[in-house]
This record gives sequence, C-alpha cells and structure tokens, in this order.
Amino acid sequence: MPRFDGTGPMGYGPMTGRGMGPCNGGLRRGRGLGRGYGWQQVQRVTDADEKKMLKEYVNDLEEELKVAKEELGKLEK
Repeated sequence: MPRFDGTGPMGYGPMTGRGMGPCNGGLRRGRGLGRGYGWQQVQRVTDADEKKMLKEYVNDLEEELKVAKEELGKLEK
C-alpha cells in the first residue's frame, strides 16, 4: 500500500490487495533464511517516523526542483 493511507495497493480502497501488508495486522509469511517458513512481525511505521520520512521527501523534492530550475535557466539563455 503506497503512502500507508489505507487506499490499498492501487488506490482502489481498503482490502483490495492480498492482505500481506502491515494494515492486515502486521504479519506476513516469510522465509527464515533456510530455516523453514514462519510468521514474521512487520515493523509498523509510527507517526514520528512517517513525519520524518515526509520531511526528507519534501527536502529531496525541493532539491530536485532547484536543480531542474537551474537547468532550465541554462537552456533559456
């Protein structure tokens, strides 16, 4: 589920995927590095973690926009 916003894997709404993500209780079926199969707990994203990730994303986008504007300025000269 992109952005962890409850819209499902393709933005079609909840419960439209396979139920493998953290919104389905946080459990997934995984391999145990050659030790058979077992249930693994998926780490949940806290509000503080999401806030930090979003701030980093905004900073990255602002940097990309700055570079794009500089390149556009060079081409317009």
